[in-house]
Amino acid sequence: MSKPNIVFMISHDTGRYLGCYGHKVETPNIDQLAEKGIRFDNYYCPAPQCSPSRGSILTGLYPHNNGLIGLAHLGFSINGDVATLPQEMQKAGYETTLIGLSHETIGTPPPIENRVFSSTYKLGYDRFEEVEGDRGPLVADKVISFLQEKSAQSSNQPFYLNVGFFETHRDFDEYEPYADHINNVETFPYLPDTPNVRKDISLLNGSAKVLDTAIGRIIDYLNKTELAKNTIVIFTTDHGLAFPRAKGTLKDAGLETALIINGPQINGSQVNNCLLCNIDMMPTLLELAGAPIPEGLDGKSFASLIKGEESYIREEFFCELTWHDRYHPMRGVRTDHYKYVKNFEDGPAIYMPFDAHNSLSGKEVRKQYYVPNVPEELYDLEKDPLEENNVINEASYAWIANELRIKVENWMLQTNDPLLQGPIAGVGSKRWEEEIRSNNAYPGKEHFQKKRD
Repeated sequence: MSKPNIVFMISHDTGRYLGCYGHKVETPNIDQLAEKGIRFDNYYCPAPQCSPSRGSILTGLYPHNNGLIGLAHLGFSINGDVATLPQEMQKAGYETTLIGLSHETIGTPPPIENRVFSSTYKLGYDRFEEVEGDRGPLVADKVISFLQEKSAQSSNQPFYLNVGFFETHRDFDEYEPYADHINNVETFPYLPDTPNVRKDISLLNGSAKVLDTAIGRIIDYLNKTELAKNTIVIFTTDHGLAFPRAKGTLKDAGLETALIINGPQINGSQVNNCLLCNIDMMPTLLELAGAPIPEGLDGKSFASLIKGEESYIREEFFCELTWHDRYHPMRGVRTDHYKYVKNFEDGPAIYMPFDAHNSLSGKEVRKQYYVPNVPEELYDLEKDPLEENNVINEASYAWIANELRIKVENWMLQTNDPLLQGPIAGVGSKRWEEEIRSNNAYPGKEHFQKKRD
């Protein structure tokens, strides 16, 4: 068989909030993709915010190992000497194309005032199709045109297509026409059941429906072409939902990500529960493409899982947060059973990015969340899946706390984590200034929000 084409679709802030993952939201097209392929139920990102997570997908490295430890448009970039997935695909003979949203830059960070969201061609893409607003319907139009073009060509060159959707990022107001009635939504166990939270979720459901329809159109067209016989289709997202106690936190709700894979070489119609991290995506796709895997990656290929040859890849992954729209440095490790987190600065017990803070849901929980954090956190995920009971000081957990603490310390030392040298300068969102003055937000240490040298 010739090298497979790869269509890699990534949504924004979706977590695992899909019907096929047991949630009450209408996503029939993604659900069908999962039914025919492999749905991964234990797949996570290492960082609960957009650019760092996406950078890990592109490089197979944890954020502080590739350099993208904050948002691309606020002055952070992948180091220029780091190999990216599209670059490696190019070397393997693939034509590489980006359609829609990307939130990664590489090399010298552009001036912050320019607000550059993506390096596009410099990331390793031969071709970039810009979509104004990156909304699902317009992205689908562009992708279908691309597939029409490819299906009409006689070229045997394989392609790697990265498709980025704005949905399900906030704000949700534009999705009001597709929203569910607030009495029909599923509430989240980590948030209060109030009319405002329900309204927020109903609008999220509208955004998810628009995303699902766009993906359905792409899959339907692909299946009508000969390309489908040799095209691997992947759907994933960058991190958890843009709701309080999810995006921007190292809780599972912030780190959980959907992953569905379908196509040739795929041992489909199954659910896989193996612990994985999105740093594993780059080496996996390179192996499926028959391309060499660069040395020194943090990620491990799980192509053997996809082919049904193995059932185990990793026993843990590390997680981190440095900058989002504020400075909130954390490092941690998650195993199948436990999660350990170290907080490096005074900050709120639950950090909320501004979009979550300013949301209908955020306004309901600010008082509860904006209390001081603690130096360390430890959760028994089997007994406490919502991570509500910090057992770091319980004698019966002292052994596991010490073991995981040492793991994180060693990982930071071995990887020369810049956080070990002290606070990392960056630029926060100006929208926080008025909120802090009005006592609507946790004050924090704003003197670290300065332009990087």
